[in-house]
Amino acid sequence: MSEINNGQSETRVIEAGPPLWLLAEITYACPLHCAYCSNPLNLTDKKDEIGTEEWLRVLSEARDMGAVQLGFSGGEPLLRKDLEQMVAHASELGFYTNLITSGIGMTEKRIAALKDAGLDHIQLSFQAANAEANDLIGNRRHSFAQKLEVAKLIKQYEYPMVLNFCLTAQNIDQIDDVLALATELDADFVELATVQYYGWAYVNRDQLLPSKATLEAAEAKVNAFRDKQNGKGPKFIFVSPDYYEDRPKACMNGWGSTFLTVTPDGSALPCHSAKILPMTFPNVKDKSLQDIWYQDFSFNKFRGYDWMPSPCRDCDEKEKDFGGCRCQAYMLTGDMYQADPVCSKSPHHHTIEAAIESAAKQHDKSVILRDPKNKIDIVTV
Repeated sequence: MSEINNGQSETRVIEAGPPLWLLAEITYACPLHCAYCSNPLNLTDKKDEIGTEEWLRVLSEARDMGAVQLGFSGGEPLLRKDLEQMVAHASELGFYTNLITSGIGMTEKRIAALKDAGLDHIQLSFQAANAEANDLIGNRRHSFAQKLEVAKLIKQYEYPMVLNFCLTAQNIDQIDDVLALATELDADFVELATVQYYGWAYVNRDQLLPSKATLEAAEAKVNAFRDKQNGKGPKFIFVSPDYYEDRPKACMNGWGSTFLTVTPDGSALPCHSAKILPMTFPNVKDKSLQDIWYQDFSFNKFRGYDWMPSPCRDCDEKEKDFGGCRCQAYMLTGDMYQADPVCSKSPHHHTIEAAIESAAKQHDKSVILRDPKNKIDIVTV
């Protein structure tokens, strides 16, 4: 529980439970250059990354607060040579640990060391179901072959086989091949994640966004495939882009309610994309996670419902979606307090309709691949 003055005479009390899920983005360095990367447009320089001891302290503080799930992410977390040390520390603390990886840089020696350190789970991403498309999207030759080898290692070392396929207009028509590959690799769970539009993906939105008809056709194929499985084989989860919904998602289960992200430079965020907002976020180098989570203004800013303008404040669905995504509201309206434009009740819903219409006119679906040398600022509508 914490208190925050709302600019009036009274101080309102904010009820906040502990963060249950910690996302440790230990580096933004990455060997791939995906056109849909959701990381910030201007990445943290490697020299500004916090060190091993700082990360070990962060993990200890998060566990003391009650966090139970821990994701090691990036960038590509395998590029941190101290990853095994962090995993071992997290395992000793009692975290359930998950490595979210492209697989590039994984070797048998490395996966054996991670297993010895106590890593519980590996989530492996694919850009497509064949070498040509996969390597083109990630802008790295032979990455598909490397991913196949890593998939074999994951099975060999008896990890759950969890795959993530990022679906865009460039590969969604290959959904049959994706289903076949996941089955061939004997995956346990497969997330068919249609890209959401943050970071670099927002720059390429018109090129990446599939049409509604294409999306529905792909989902129908997934459902038909499930029906033929008779409960056997991979469990497929199909994630649609929320641009085609009429109600927004409950972003991160509600601002500052469940998820806590720490970025490579030590910034603490209520969600992965929050750095795009016109706010100053705290840093673990300056404050404890306890102070950040319960006391910092940025984490309290969108907790509860008092911050909401209409139509969210008066909506009987606000306890379901919490007004939607603050980052999406800011990107599409220029105002982070607005209702998520995905919502049909939003006065800015036309921006979503315009985005869909613009994407439909993009006959040339070529994309701008991410390059760390590029410096592009998001321009709000």
